[in-house]
Amino acid sequence: MTTSKKIRIGIKDVRDLGEGWTLWDTRVSGFCARRRKSAAVFYALKYRTGEGRQRWHTIGRHGAPWTPDTARDEAQRVLSEVVQGKDPAAQKLAKRRAATVADLCDEYLKAAAQGRLLTRRGGNKKESTLATDRSRIEAHIKPLLGDRKVPEVTRQDIEKFMHDVAGGTTKRRSRLAKPRAMSNVRGGRGAATRTVGLLGAIFSYAVRTGLRANSPVVGIIRFADARRDRRLTDCEYKQFGAGAAASSDIWPYAIAAARFLALTGWRSGEALKLRWSDLDLQRHIARLPDTKTGASTRALSLLAVRQLRELPSGSPNDLVFPSSREGVVMSGFPSLFEKIVRAGGLSKEVTPHVLRHSFASVAADLGFSELTIAALIGHRGGSVTARYTHHADAVLLAAADQVGGRIADLMSGEDNKVIRLSLRERA
Repeated sequence: MTTSKKIRIGIKDVRDLGEGWTLWDTRVSGFCARRRKSAAVFYALKYRTGEGRQRWHTIGRHGAPWTPDTARDEAQRVLSEVVQGKDPAAQKLAKRRAATVADLCDEYLKAAAQGRLLTRRGGNKKESTLATDRSRIEAHIKPLLGDRKVPEVTRQDIEKFMHDVAGGTTKRRSRLAKPRAMSNVRGGRGAATRTVGLLGAIFSYAVRTGLRANSPVVGIIRFADARRDRRLTDCEYKQFGAGAAASSDIWPYAIAAARFLALTGWRSGEALKLRWSDLDLQRHIARLPDTKTGASTRALSLLAVRQLRELPSGSPNDLVFPSSREGVVMSGFPSLFEKIVRAGGLSKEVTPHVLRHSFASVAADLGFSELTIAALIGHRGGSVTARYTHHADAVLLAAADQVGGRIADLMSGEDNKVIRLSLRERA
C-alpha cells in the first residue's frame, strides 16, 4: 500500500521514510521523495507537459550528490525547462533508447563493478572476471558493434559478429602503456563463443533496464569450445616434467607453481594468490577464502605438501609463489608457463587449464567418482565440497595422494603402480 504526505522535505524525513511512502514537497510543486520495497529512496518530479501529458522525471537516488536541497534545486531547473515547452522526461527516455552498444557495454561494466549484477551463484562478479569482460569488449565488441544503436541490433548482426571474430576480423597486435607490454588479439572460434556469451549477458541487462524488449543473442548456436577436452598423455606428462626440470633460467617460483598445478589440478589464479596463512601442512589441507566458486577447502597430496615444505616459507600473509616484485601476484606467469611448455617440446595449446583437466582425467582413470574429483579440484559441480568446510577426511586425502602420486610418476618418466598411503605414512 502506497502512503503519501506533504511536507517540506528534509534530510531527517528522508532517513525516516518508510517502505511504500511518498513525501511531497511544499516548496516545489511535484517534487517528491519516494521509497518502494527496497531501502533506497529516490527523488523525482511529477509534472505536465504543454499538451497536458503527465510525466515522471527521476532525479536520482538519495546520497551523494543528491540530498533534499540539491534534488529540490534540480527539480526547479527541470520545471523551468517545462515552462519553456520542453519535456525533460521524454528527452531522457529518447537518449536512453538511442544508446549505442558501446554505451551499453560501459553501463554494464559500471553496474557489475558496483555489485548491481549478480552471477548465477548469487554473488558479485570477481575483478578477474570483469577484467576479462573489459578485454573482450574492447577487443571485439566495440570494434564490430560499438556504434550500433542498442534497439537496432538483430540476431543476424550477432551471427555475423560471431563469424567475424572466429575468422580473425578483430585480430591485431598493439603496444600497451607498460614498457614492452603488447596486446595480441587473436580471435578464433573459442574467442567468438565466449564473447557471444558475454553479449548475451550484456543484452539481458539491456532488457532489464528497458533499452530493449528482447535479446538478439537468444537462440544463437555457438561454436563448440573443444579446448576443455584437451588432456596430457603419459608421454606429454613426461615432457612437461622434463621441461620444468630443464628451465633453470626461469623464475624458480614459476616452475614451482607449474609443478604444483600439475599435482593438484587447481586453477592457476588460486595457486598464484595462495598465502602461507591459507595452508595447514600438518593436516594436508588448504583453505582458500575466495575462489571462482566461493570459499573452498582442498585436500593436499603428500607430494604437494613435500613440495610446499621445500619452498622458503615467509610470514603468514606472504604469497607462497611470489613474483620477482615483492608483494605482487605473478602477473607474468602465463608467459613463463609457455617457456616451460616449450622447454619440454610441447605445443602452446598446453595451458594451466589443460593441467587441471588432465588431473581430473587421471583421477577418473583411477576410478574416483565425479563428486570426489570435484571436491579435490574445487569444481562448481562438486556439492560434496560443502561437506569439507573445515577439514578433509581420510577418503579425500587418500584420493589426493593417489592422483598426485600417479602424476608425479608420469612427470618423472616412471610408470609405477599406485600404492595407497596409510595415515601413518603421512606423519
